[in-house]
Amino acid sequence: MSGPLDDIRQRIGVSLRHVLAGDEQPRARSTTGGFLPPDCATWEVHGDASMLVGGIRALLLQTLHPPTMAGVADHSQYRSDPLGRLRRTGAFVGATTFGTPEEAERAIKMVRAVHKRVNGVTPDGVPYDATDPHLLQWVHCTEVDSFLAAKQRFGTLPVSPDRADEYVGEMAVVAEALGVVDAPTSTSQLAKVLLGYKPELKVNHQSREALRFLVMPPLPFHMRGPYAVLLGGAVSTLPKWARRKLLLPRLPLTEALAVRPAATALTRVLGWSLESVQSTPDPN
Repeated sequence: MSGPLDDIRQRIGVSLRHVLAGDEQPRARSTTGGFLPPDCATWEVHGDASMLVGGIRALLLQTLHPPTMAGVADHSQYRSDPLGRLRRTGAFVGATTFGTPEEAERAIKMVRAVHKRVNGVTPDGVPYDATDPHLLQWVHCTEVDSFLAAKQRFGTLPVSPDRADEYVGEMAVVAEALGVVDAPTSTSQLAKVLLGYKPELKVNHQSREALRFLVMPPLPFHMRGPYAVLLGGAVSTLPKWARRKLLLPRLPLTEALAVRPAATALTRVLGWSLESVQSTPDPN
């Protein structure tokens, strides 16, 4: 018999699932996984509610790469349908992490098909193509680095250095299936690859527009507070060089005493709530 606390937990979980997945039913986790087995590091990282912080952090970083930003600005519907883009990204991560091998393959084929249609020219006149392995690697590395950083800072339990290397190596399998060449397989390689992109990074009008959207998205009133907490957590984990380029202030005392504890508490509550609406494992 459920009590008031269980009812509150269920309501929060259902509401959050609707935001993240719309009307789609909760995914039944395959006991074999998509590319990876259930005891892998990727299941541990991607199964944590800190992914919400990591996702925002990845988007903040991605605004710094003009070809990536041009592809998003020219071809996505992030302004008119931000939740739709979030749900599609979540569906891909869910399929390639928790789905069956067949579901993972379908998700990858779908993304590769979409990428073939994404091409154009940046505001500076530089051609871009979403199938370019160099562009794909930037997106991949920002996501892996962000999901891992969020897990280490806000997750239920941080992962060990060896486990973190396992995660980066496992994600390289998905990256290379999408078209990345020589994806990093350890945290040290990941850091080196990200630093290698620094000469290409800058803020332009498309970056500023996306940044404004990420800081002040058109959310319902009741969601603005929780989102601000997640955003603050994401900003607090950004590398110093990224914060300088994005002109995001660093407030060490405020972050240590308020932002990080609030983000940690919120991810715990959200994770606890989501557990109440998770589907049972799929034996296939």
